[in-house]
Amino acid sequence: SAVRATCRPSRVRTAGPPSSRRPAPPSVRRQATADDPSWGPHKLALIVPFRERFEELLEFVPYMHTFLNKKKIRHKILVINQVDHYRFNRASLINVGHLESGNDTDYLAMHDVDLLPLNEALDYSFPADGPFHVASPELHPLYHYKTYVGGILLLTKKHYHMCNGMSNRFWGWGREDDEFYRRLRKAELQLFRPSGITTGYKTFLHIHDPAWRKRDQKRVAAQKQEQFKVDPEGGLTNLRYRVESRQELTISGAPCTVINTRLECDQNQTPWCLLA
Repeated sequence: SAVRATCRPSRVRTAGPPSSRRPAPPSVRRQATADDPSWGPHKLALIVPFRERFEELLEFVPYMHTFLNKKKIRHKILVINQVDHYRFNRASLINVGHLESGNDTDYLAMHDVDLLPLNEALDYSFPADGPFHVASPELHPLYHYKTYVGGILLLTKKHYHMCNGMSNRFWGWGREDDEFYRRLRKAELQLFRPSGITTGYKTFLHIHDPAWRKRDQKRVAAQKQEQFKVDPEGGLTNLRYRVESRQELTISGAPCTVINTRLECDQNQTPWCLLA
């Protein structure tokens, strides 16, 4: 049955338009780095699929830590750093983040490192009713089609399991979130999106510089046809990876965990994991 992209019951306040200027790096109070149990029983695993964008990470971690603390969201930031020689695989890295996130978290955010929320009314709380797409099409600065679920998506771990995670077939940039939308429909999960947000396309700051960091959009061999198919079996159940190391970092007072991850690729199944 189809996902009903409805408005979430209005827990969202209306906020005025953000400044058009780039936000200053937030100041992070050191005493605010620890969990505060009074903020509630739920804890967010903020999963950031990552490779080489260190200048963006230096901005992202303190910004998000301050943003979530201000909203009293218990959280930990997990940077899943792909260190193998294969093409970037965002979906597999999110799967790794889910499996490595620990028993102290009960929901996750798939969160792009180059997308910063500017409107403090955006909801990052526990999405008990169904997946909550924070970066919805009417707010995202780049992607406006109605089935878009990329950028920032919140799910309970239970709901992520119901989808068997994300497909591991998507090497290179794009399309993995479109396939995940089909998984949400197959699992009969209702998709929620923000309501009452009046800041439009200025709701987020997109800090990616395409001239400096080009996206890997090449389609290799059979990838053009094969990668666009629905993957009925793959996901958490056929993920192959190895954690090389974990590093606990503090960036401008904000803690994060970098999980250096080596993905594996069955080149018989997805030969496009390597560029020719």
